[in-house]
Amino acid sequence: MTAEFELKKLIRPNILGLEPYRCARDDFKTGILLDANENTHGPALSKVSEFEETLELNRYPDPHQIDLKKQLVDFRNEKPNEYLKNISQDKLRTDNLCLGVGSDESIDMLIRCVCTPARDKMLVCPPTYGMYSICATVNDVELVKVPLTYPEFDLDYEQVLNTITKDASIKLIYLTSPGNPTAKLINVSGIIKLLEAAYKNWNGLIIVDEAYIDFTDDSSEKTSQSMSTLVNQYPNLVVLQTLSKSFGLAGIRLGITYSSSDLSYYLNSMKYPYNISSLTSSVALRATNPNTGLSTMKNYVKEIIQQRKVLLENLQELDRVGRNIGGLDANFIAVEILDKDGNPSNEVANKLYNNLAVHNSVVVRFRGKELNFTGALRVSVGTAEENKTLIEKFKKCLSEL
Repeated sequence: MTAEFELKKLIRPNILGLEPYRCARDDFKTGILLDANENTHGPALSKVSEFEETLELNRYPDPHQIDLKKQLVDFRNEKPNEYLKNISQDKLRTDNLCLGVGSDESIDMLIRCVCTPARDKMLVCPPTYGMYSICATVNDVELVKVPLTYPEFDLDYEQVLNTITKDASIKLIYLTSPGNPTAKLINVSGIIKLLEAAYKNWNGLIIVDEAYIDFTDDSSEKTSQSMSTLVNQYPNLVVLQTLSKSFGLAGIRLGITYSSSDLSYYLNSMKYPYNISSLTSSVALRATNPNTGLSTMKNYVKEIIQQRKVLLENLQELDRVGRNIGGLDANFIAVEILDKDGNPSNEVANKLYNNLAVHNSVVVRFRGKELNFTGALRVSVGTAEENKTLIEKFKKCLSEL
């Protein structure tokens, strides 16, 4: 059994000694700027719009993004975590954040921060997001798997704790909540129980990927299911979020890592200095503006949650469509496709998937190769009109099987 959590013993020595990149613009932001070898004539565009003028595209973007970080922490601080609602939660600060090019950069950065290639390991709980495996392979880090419980798709707390306390080379645990492809929110009490037990017995980080957290059907106006507001209570907790899902901004590629300020310092020291473009930060600032963007996002989320219920009800009225697999906490659902005997079938599901895409221009996702997902199709929740068309095409293609 290893000693309790100690960040400086967890971080790789080369990262501990890393000097953060600095430039003259950190200290002097105005005047005649001839320090960064930028093109002072401006961008090579025949016509520059008024919006493009405001971005100063010939200049490197702000490496620190404090204004954007402030709006992000204010948004999450509005609603502290539901599970610990009766405990004073230290509010998030801008120094709890590191921004990345999508959550995938954050996943990779955390691995590089603590895992020594060809020696250390990370743990995942399948079925789960495929990029964990890819990033582990790229970084030469062994993947240890402890499946989610079946059919609940919840955290197997005892097995995870037993695994990490027996193997000190495991440095990271990646949990996806709500899950992908399960669409199921992992029980927060189980994660907190694991955080507290792991802190005393294991030197590693528990990373909760909350890409879909805003789609949990949360009726409370005062609390949230997100664990992002708990990173100052639990130094071994990291929470990942993104603007790709609830904010509808997959095209700008912005991921957010919430962690203790100590860990965040090392992550910000590691990141490339200008990884968030001026275009990305400008759009993200508009989307997270408390007076405009946030209300738009919340309205879209309400509509998606409403359509999710209707979509599942309509799908399950069709012959050869079985049960909903997992939960209803994301902007997608997973359903079983059945053979003529009423059993989940990968062969039938794959035929339906191809028929929908090739002959009917409706693209869903075949996920039948995932653990305990035999016969599964994952369907994103579209607009009311898109969902209506989907049901019509599903019915047509099922009749042709």
